[in-house]
Amino acid sequence: MARIPVTLLTGFLGSGKSTLLTQILRDPRFSDTAVVVNEFGEVGLDGFLIEHAEDQVIEMTSGCLCCTIRGDIRQTLLMLYTRQDQGEIPSFTRLVVESTGLADPAPVIHTLMSDPRLDRRYMLGGIVTTIDAVNGEATLDTHPECQKQAAVADRLVVTKTDLASDPFSRKDVDALKAKLRALNPGAPILDRHDPSFDLNRLFDTSLYNPQTKTMNVRKWLNAEAEMDDGEHHHHDHHDHAHHHHEQDLHDVTRHGPDIRSFTLTFDEPVQFETLSSALEALTLSQGANLLRLKGIVNTADRPGRPLVIHGVQHVFHEPVWLDAWPDADERTRLVFITHRIERKTLDDFFKAWFGSAKSEWWS
Repeated sequence: MARIPVTLLTGFLGSGKSTLLTQILRDPRFSDTAVVVNEFGEVGLDGFLIEHAEDQVIEMTSGCLCCTIRGDIRQTLLMLYTRQDQGEIPSFTRLVVESTGLADPAPVIHTLMSDPRLDRRYMLGGIVTTIDAVNGEATLDTHPECQKQAAVADRLVVTKTDLASDPFSRKDVDALKAKLRALNPGAPILDRHDPSFDLNRLFDTSLYNPQTKTMNVRKWLNAEAEMDDGEHHHHDHHDHAHHHHEQDLHDVTRHGPDIRSFTLTFDEPVQFETLSSALEALTLSQGANLLRLKGIVNTADRPGRPLVIHGVQHVFHEPVWLDAWPDADERTRLVFITHRIERKTLDDFFKAWFGSAKSEWWS
């Protein structure tokens, strides 16, 4: 059966999640969308919701559905699917889950990726994180939850930029975007008040699209290369001098004391079984700090057919074999976003699995 893509909408308190959600619900292009929120009373959806409704699921005037989470999210999502399947509620082809502002996104991601009953009905389509242009930089500096929300995102949406009208405020917005770009180089940064802002960009994030059966890997595999060739070469290292400690001026993967992003590359094919064992050992020892891992693997087992892997902390999607490489580079590339894991730690870890004689594999 075709699985329904789920978009997790996250962001710190006051960052504009509900305002963005209202904009989505008003757009007729998304009338086949279901929304799951924590409590109706906490969500300002501009009159879309019926106050104190007895039914858990409400059909809104826009044609969308809205549902509160009662108990855990697994039961809510299964209930939604069953009621749709039985014709009790209108069918929906997209689901948005809005998390609370203080939430670590990992538990919801784990549920969507690891629960076998959900996996037959839903797929994690992507993670959208909102960041407040007025307070976002300070929030990133003081709240680890906000850092994690931004680090794991597929799309970063900067809100309240309409309040930054003077040159001084615009510099603050530019500084925030530079910090976000360093924190998560693979995620496009969207300005909600830019005239070119298109809500469709929030939903073109799916790693695996069951309709087209294609993989969206090219952009995030080339994220660091694009960053090095573009923004960082044009601005040299001047921007980083304002955001990193002096000893880290030339380390564009360092985002404060805790979060890193980097790519490890293998020049030679790897054995699938060895890679699986290595990743299992990595998640057992470092899973809590493995914010995100995405990669494309050249295996010795299936030459010419790359393997795509995608994981968050302890949980991995089922790997998917592609029919062909998405670009001319046929090396294994693993893209990491980590919390308190240094690159050298992972270098040494994988060298131990694949042999010290292969140290030239890494770049």
